[in-house]
Amino acid sequence: MSTYAEFIEQQESRDGVRFSWNVWPSSKLEATRLVVPLGCLFTPLKERLDLPPIQYDPVLCTRNTCRAILNPLCQVDYRAKFWVCNFCFQRNPFPQQYAAMTETCQPAELIPQFSTIEYTIMRATVPPPIFLYVIDTCMDVEELGSLKESLQLSLSLLPSNALIGLITFGKMVSVHELGGQTGCAKSYVFRGTKDISAKQLQEMLGLTRYAGGVGQGQPQQPGVPPGQAQRPQQPANRFLQLLSSVDMQVTDLLGELQRDPWGVPQGKRSLRSTGVALSIAVGLLDCCFPGAGSRIMVFINGPCSQGPGQVVNDDLKQPIRSHHDIEKDNAKYLKKAVKHYEALAERAASSGHAIDIYSCALDQTGLLEMKSCCNTTGGHMVMGDSFNSSLFKQTFQRVYNRNEHGELRMGFNASVEVKTSRELKINGAIGACVSLGIKSSSVSETEMGLGGTCQWKICTLNPNATLGIFFEIVNQHGAPIPQGGRGCIQFITQYQHSSGQQRVRVTTVARNWADATSNIYHISAGFDQECSAVLMARLAVFRAESDEGTDVLRWVDRMLIRLCQKFGEYSKDDPGSFRLPENYTLYPQFIFHLRRSQFLQVFNNSPDETTFYRHMLNREDLTQSLIMIQPILYSYSFNGPPEPVLLDTSSIQADRILLMDTFFQILIFHGETIAQWRAQRFQDLPEYENFKQLLEAPVTDAQDILQSRFPMPRYIDTEQGGSQARFLLSKVNPSNTHNNPYAYGGPMSPNSDASGGAPVLTDDVSLQVFMDHLKKLAVSSTA
Repeated sequence: MSTYAEFIEQQESRDGVRFSWNVWPSSKLEATRLVVPLGCLFTPLKERLDLPPIQYDPVLCTRNTCRAILNPLCQVDYRAKFWVCNFCFQRNPFPQQYAAMTETCQPAELIPQFSTIEYTIMRATVPPPIFLYVIDTCMDVEELGSLKESLQLSLSLLPSNALIGLITFGKMVSVHELGGQTGCAKSYVFRGTKDISAKQLQEMLGLTRYAGGVGQGQPQQPGVPPGQAQRPQQPANRFLQLLSSVDMQVTDLLGELQRDPWGVPQGKRSLRSTGVALSIAVGLLDCCFPGAGSRIMVFINGPCSQGPGQVVNDDLKQPIRSHHDIEKDNAKYLKKAVKHYEALAERAASSGHAIDIYSCALDQTGLLEMKSCCNTTGGHMVMGDSFNSSLFKQTFQRVYNRNEHGELRMGFNASVEVKTSRELKINGAIGACVSLGIKSSSVSETEMGLGGTCQWKICTLNPNATLGIFFEIVNQHGAPIPQGGRGCIQFITQYQHSSGQQRVRVTTVARNWADATSNIYHISAGFDQECSAVLMARLAVFRAESDEGTDVLRWVDRMLIRLCQKFGEYSKDDPGSFRLPENYTLYPQFIFHLRRSQFLQVFNNSPDETTFYRHMLNREDLTQSLIMIQPILYSYSFNGPPEPVLLDTSSIQADRILLMDTFFQILIFHGETIAQWRAQRFQDLPEYENFKQLLEAPVTDAQDILQSRFPMPRYIDTEQGGSQARFLLSKVNPSNTHNNPYAYGGPMSPNSDASGGAPVLTDDVSLQVFMDHLKKLAVSSTA
């Protein structure tokens, strides 16, 4: 490859892996001096169309403490039919079926282009996916009607072999019986103020465990081709049934759902038993289908106001907690509710069940307290204003997106295991996962994120779901690594495919070692600023969950200053001499925008919004995460085709239309002149056809983004002076403010033209001021 940038891009598209450093220092001491930790962003189900279907079991290293999987980096003796493990150097014989292998006739797992490969485990039997709908009925008739329509539509999007269940809740919780022969709808009602244990639920509902077993070798049913999903045995309970047999009944049940019948006095909230409903849903799946791929899909229209998991009382005079209340320890229900939902999340995760939360309300619904349900199990968290909005309807439909083979683009009940060379150890992972607590010789004593393990459970995966994994170099300074040595890491992802197969995806990657004392240039050239920015953002957000906001900002600043001191070129105490290498130049800019972002600044956001934003940053891939940290801005004008422009106030011009993508919002902003022309409807006149095309261009591009993104972004159309222009003004770099009209490009500066960009009313420092301070601190001999 000609450049590191091309190498990094190729590795990402092939293996779904991006490292912060692509050449590794050969000792622990040198690694700590790099400032940015060695880590990677790993997308386990990165879509690759050229993966060969391997329908046999992987070959494992025979050493019990290793068990790494055969890969292209292993040394192979084709004559003696032996291979040497590249992690523990154990010599292993090939199984009998590899007898015909030669150097020119290799199995796929030894071909270098298949450093990522996927095996289908033929002998495993897997129960069908389960979808359990948990529906809040404390909402007005119009909202409930829209939700019912979306749910009825979703039944046609589910696989016909899926199992379906239905729980509704308000003041009471109802578990609906499906598949009854009487023709009379029947449900079991539980009080919403008392928690029900799994054992009590089992006795009350007469639940029995699914007899099929999960992933255990079982005799194949006659007439069913090997590897294909067998028809499951009928569930032994009446609450989870095959969709194909109860489709009409569930459709009718949803259609007949009524608003919660309990009256709500004036000045009071609806009594909502979210905590108990979720507990019953987790208990139901726990008793019947432990270890089966399942989604508990919760639809809420307000906060839990009674029983376990309560986040607010029923008196409207008492508002739900704010960030200020939490800081002052004035959130009465917070700790108890968090404890309740964390316990439920752990139970669900241990059984491999994901919890999705679809929260659509104008006020907060308690996402802060419930966040562990999604963050621990890997479930979706979607926040909107109304179930009647296209944002919810489109997003919910996209959950059931299918690939080119007509299979759901989701994996269930996955685990990710990481194996490393002897010189490396694993610090931990940050993402929508839970630790399996499995120790190995590869596990470091120092923890970053969820550490102390080499395996993590992810109850559901989609092609974008990404983990941030951190490593530590343990090789000592006095023990040099031989010239040309490479460090290896293997990621083993086991998951239940939506087709009903058990699959194992193996990704093995290697990077060169270098001596930092003599080859610091090579290490520096292998720095990936984009991956590093996202990893540091995840670390900062992880710290922000437990530390004070100001402490986290200080830590982010300190790390940036140290990195600039290490890799910048400068003369001591001369800020004007400071230069950063080319592959570092964008990194301070990313950190500047991260400091201002809603991930670290809680001002003007509710605790629920902060929770939602942080959840998305911790699960999306590198490209989407970078858009969240530093939004993309495109300019449309008569001067030429659309072009990306600086996220800066100088880009706001009267004769331009701007399209801003923040991941969460797609905003089209019309400059002052354009807005006036639009108001006068020039676009309707035939002689202004070019103006009409200019107005349509950003709308078309916005639609392309809206069609593909999950969750669907909020669409905003605004103009100069419009109230919603604040979304743009809060994101752009404030290079021109009311405080510095003489700044470059400002209306009173000597460089200004007639349209020098719109000033922003803010006290935030601009990127230029931020960089000036950074240079001063980096070159200071006292810093």
